[in-house]
Amino acid sequence: MRINDLRYNARSGAFEASVDIRRDGRTFRYPCELQAPQTMDPASVTAGLAARALHMSDTAHR
Repeated sequence: MRINDLRYNARSGAFEASVDIRRDGRTFRYPCELQAPQTMDPASVTAGLAARALHMSDTAHR
């Protein structure tokens, strides 16, 4: 899994990124948003965005 173009959108109060999930030799990209304060620790931001991408992917349902 790879998180790309991570940024904080102050207007919406959310972290935004595209998250790549590799499966069966292919890469699937998911646009993700995590509502959180800008001061949230980086590990929690990464985990939250990854969880959202997995939720959107059928990878989590295998």
